[in-house]
Amino acid sequence: MTQYDYDLFVIGAGSGGVRASRIAAGHGAKVAVAEEYRVGGTCVIRGCVPKKLFVYASHFAEEFKEAAGFGWQVGEPRFDWKTLLANKDREIDRLNGIYIRNLNNAGVEIIESRAVLKDAHTVYLAAEDRDVTAERILVAVGATPFMPDIPGIEFAISSNEAFYLEELPERIVVVGGGYIAVEFAGIFNGLGVDVMQLYRGRLFMRGFDDDLRDTLAEEMRKKGVDLRMDCDITAIEKQDNGELHLKLSNGDTIHTDAVMYATGRVPKTDGLGLERAGVKFGENGEIPVDEYSQTNIESIYAVGDVTDRAALTPVAIREGQAFAETVYNDTPTAVDHSLIPTAVFSQPELGTVGLTEAEARAAHGEVDIYKTSFRPMKGTLSGSEEKTFMKLIVHPETDKVLGVHIVGPASGEMIQALGIAVSMGATKAQFDATIAVHPTAAEELVTMKQKWVPPAQAAD
Repeated sequence: MTQYDYDLFVIGAGSGGVRASRIAAGHGAKVAVAEEYRVGGTCVIRGCVPKKLFVYASHFAEEFKEAAGFGWQVGEPRFDWKTLLANKDREIDRLNGIYIRNLNNAGVEIIESRAVLKDAHTVYLAAEDRDVTAERILVAVGATPFMPDIPGIEFAISSNEAFYLEELPERIVVVGGGYIAVEFAGIFNGLGVDVMQLYRGRLFMRGFDDDLRDTLAEEMRKKGVDLRMDCDITAIEKQDNGELHLKLSNGDTIHTDAVMYATGRVPKTDGLGLERAGVKFGENGEIPVDEYSQTNIESIYAVGDVTDRAALTPVAIREGQAFAETVYNDTPTAVDHSLIPTAVFSQPELGTVGLTEAEARAAHGEVDIYKTSFRPMKGTLSGSEEKTFMKLIVHPETDKVLGVHIVGPASGEMIQALGIAVSMGATKAQFDATIAVHPTAAEELVTMKQKWVPPAQAAD
């Protein structure tokens, strides 16, 4: 029987890799994890955690303004970017320490090195210039921001650099239409930056329900974000004074201080040596896997963004756990990617689970729609005109709730609980039978009784 240095060698100490390592070690496996940067991965170090801290920071300007309606007299507020960066870095250092401690406590060996596959059981550690062997290898290296090949792209930043800007720019152009783009547009706008967001399509947030997309665009414009659709940058020119001139696809030229690209992420598979081990790639560089995260090579598995299944941190964690339970606890566990609750920390926030209206109609034909738009109670005194929007999509025959879509404060918190109900197959009748919590915005979800009728039908 072949003797290996490790039962499991994990490449990448992000959310998925860390969870897989800890659970596998807990089941008795000898585990090592290699990480070339910092333990915690994109989410903890340069992703959702610091981004959410920035979102909190960006809300205060609006809250200071709204406080007057509740009798508070707030002096002239001042914001210090460097203080936010320092406090953010301190929190990231704390979380990084917790991740390291948890791995150590689980008995996982942490190796600070780039790891490259040499074959199906051998990994080369660049920092230590040595090879190690493992019965199984798990690739969990995540993804990296995509930057287009256009003239002057070297003058642009991605979300990675946005967390470490030395100075907050007076003007910025955010390019993209997904989670990261709309979130950073809101962050910079809230911190007082003049923000323009460009998206090459008709409307951003592709894949989300159209009512959510329309509502978010309307509310972001009301907050001062200059949204430009059907538009892209063809070239970036840096001037002697540091100003950036952006050549647009529509012939316009925009002057700005910074450009941030958030046009998607690509699996970070370059230079990993996967081809030497015989691992097949997808057309975007992703690693195709089966329902148990196994690649075409029996000893090699992959979880998280590198598989390009669903690029969300909680999904990577679930995949890491399922892998460890399947392989090291003799409990075959597959992750269901078909129903994933998710939140977008835009301003206002989005929360969604289940099918969009377009998806529901394509799958089931006619569906029942319930939706409402209202000014939240806080706005009656704060003076805010921001609207909350909620929508339920219901199967007319089974009464099953197929999708829930929310725009407004605490949408992310609400959708987590609603995800349980939708995953369990809750019906509209069961929503209706639930006693409302009053006064809350969420009570609207259990009090919407009137089906929405399209204006043309209502006129008939």
